[in-house]
Amino acid sequence: MPNPKTHLLALDQGTSSSRAVVFSAEGAIVAMAQREFRQIFPKPGWVEHDPREIWDTQLATAREALAKSGLAAGDIAAIGITNQRETTIVWNRATGEPIANAIVWQDRRTAPACEALKQRGLEPLFRTKTGLVLDAYFSGTKLAWLLDNVPGARAAAGRGELAFGTVDTWLMWKLTGGAVHATDASNASRTLLFDIHEGTWSDELLSALQVPRELLPEVHASSHVYGQTQPDLLGASMPIGGIAGDQQSALFGQACFGPGQVKNTYGTGCFMLMNTGTVAETSGHGLITTRAAQGAGPAQYATEGSVFIGGAVVQWLRDGLRAITASDEVGKLAESVPDNGGVMFVPAFTGLGAPYWKPDARGTIVGLTRGSTMAHIARAALESIAFQSAALLEAMSKDAVAAGGLAVAELRVDGGASANDLLMQFQADLLGIPVLRPKVIETTALGAAYLAGLSCGVYAGTGELATHWQVQRTFHPTLSRERAAVLMHRWEHAVAQATA
Repeated sequence: MPNPKTHLLALDQGTSSSRAVVFSAEGAIVAMAQREFRQIFPKPGWVEHDPREIWDTQLATAREALAKSGLAAGDIAAIGITNQRETTIVWNRATGEPIANAIVWQDRRTAPACEALKQRGLEPLFRTKTGLVLDAYFSGTKLAWLLDNVPGARAAAGRGELAFGTVDTWLMWKLTGGAVHATDASNASRTLLFDIHEGTWSDELLSALQVPRELLPEVHASSHVYGQTQPDLLGASMPIGGIAGDQQSALFGQACFGPGQVKNTYGTGCFMLMNTGTVAETSGHGLITTRAAQGAGPAQYATEGSVFIGGAVVQWLRDGLRAITASDEVGKLAESVPDNGGVMFVPAFTGLGAPYWKPDARGTIVGLTRGSTMAHIARAALESIAFQSAALLEAMSKDAVAAGGLAVAELRVDGGASANDLLMQFQADLLGIPVLRPKVIETTALGAAYLAGLSCGVYAGTGELATHWQVQRTFHPTLSRERAAVLMHRWEHAVAQATA
């Protein structure tokens, strides 16, 4: 039966902030709240979050968004959760207290452990079962590090006293008062512990990383009624009806329901996903295979390329270089010069992700002259986001053609930096295909709301959801393909300097 309640609450727990968005059933934003939280850098290459701050800011934004909406908790049909994916949290089941800070997806401390696994010849096993490469980006080696480095953790885990989760699982635990320890297939597929073909945790992978099965959450479809929130948290008990990792959620929110459809999210990092339907395609060009967000039915897959530093380069201009005082100033500064003046900026602050997978790469600015200004560096920083994304799409298109499909015809974009017209136009110019920005660019949160609405009877199916998607602006390429090729060649030359 259709659900008579007409609104959905999405909890969007990101890398630098927690957000909550109230959506109407038509996918329109009714109210939104956002709070930043601390980024903790104990050592070079280490990145941590306090799990308590994640919870506190997420709960505060949920309450604030509900208050702004003017709706009562009883008006909300369901809650959807979307989250920064590979960030790893371990807590005590009895007390609910984390045993250490969360190790963030950007953290590189386990790169040596990944190298050791490769030396043991285990990378083909991980690649085959998980669709991932052996990289410190993913959760499995982070979890093993916590077990080995927090005093008493491994023994406590063996006694079944500890729980592991990515951020969605942590929020679920807190929202349900510890009643539900669960995740969805899209998040599980990012752990290096989950067999994406069988849809189960893999004993072989658990053994390779020495992770006790007792730590792990149950895995369900993304659109699934997981449990009920504690009534005192938000004014009434609500069903939690959907979970998806942020990038799979954005793919869903962009209505990329058919094979060959592609979206790119411009957030702290940039994440490009192509829906491949029920086929788990193996990339020959440095991309990974992952489970897509879905409801009941056959497993759905996507290929993905990840840029570790996207919008975070603007944060660095603000906080590190102090070139700007607020992030939204970067566009004006970049537009004050006609081009980058020959400056190329490779923001490999935490290594380079797909399609390069160079964990030891470091941030590099090349092409500086006496005439270079902060405006040129700002423009090069913005353009670096587009260059990295263009390299991803080139790899994705090659894979698609090799698999017998068609080259990508258009790119759907979302995330905070997609609001920058200069960046989006440059992206279209590099790619040579239209870049489509939807009316609602909060598609990560929207995907979570849609998944919750599907499980709780607000929507009949994805066909209904596809009718909600609307274009706000299309950016058509204006650059010749020859000129775009020259620019990409300069970019690849700069990347070679960053990895030398």
